[in-house]
Amino acid sequence: MSDLVARTGRQQQRYDAGCRLIAGCIPFRYRSSEGSSDEVSDKVVEVLMIDTPSGPGLLFPKGGWENDETVEEAAVREAIEEAGVRGELMGFLGIYHFKSKTQQDEFSPEGLCRAAMYALFVNEELESWPEQNTRNRSWVTIPEAIESCRHAWMRDALVIGFNKWHAQHMNDES
Repeated sequence: MSDLVARTGRQQQRYDAGCRLIAGCIPFRYRSSEGSSDEVSDKVVEVLMIDTPSGPGLLFPKGGWENDETVEEAAVREAIEEAGVRGELMGFLGIYHFKSKTQQDEFSPEGLCRAAMYALFVNEELESWPEQNTRNRSWVTIPEAIESCRHAWMRDALVIGFNKWHAQHMNDES
C-alpha cells in the first residue's frame, strides 16, 4: 500500500469566473527505437496515459488546482496521485477549456473547467501510488495516444501543445 494519499473533496479548489481551475500533465519518456544508436533523435517518444473506471479511453493525469499550491505543484501532484510517476516539468503546453459532465458544483454550475497542461519528463515510476487500485497506466506512442484519448481537449493538448513544444525543444538541443 502506498504511503502517499490522494487529496479528495472540493474545499480547497480554485475557481475563476465560474470555471474550475485544473492542472495536468503529459508524462513522457524516450525509448530507443529498434536498431538505433543512443542519439536522442533516434529515440521514440512515449507518453503515459491512465484509464479510469468512469468510462472508456485513456487520459492524462489532471485534477483540481488547490489553494495551497502553485499550478505547477498541482500538475506534479496529479501525476503522482493518478499515474504513480515523478519527474521534471519541462514545459507549459497551454490552457485548454472543457465542460465536465460529472463535476458541476455551486462554484461551477455548468461544469466549466480551464486546464493548465505541462510536459513532465518521467524519471521515476512508483511501485505503489494513491490511485493504483482504480487506475492502470500505459506507455503508448503518440499515434496510439491520439487514437485512444477519450477527450478532444486532451488530444489537442497532445497534438497542438506537446508536439509543438517537443519539436521546439528538440530544435533547441540540436
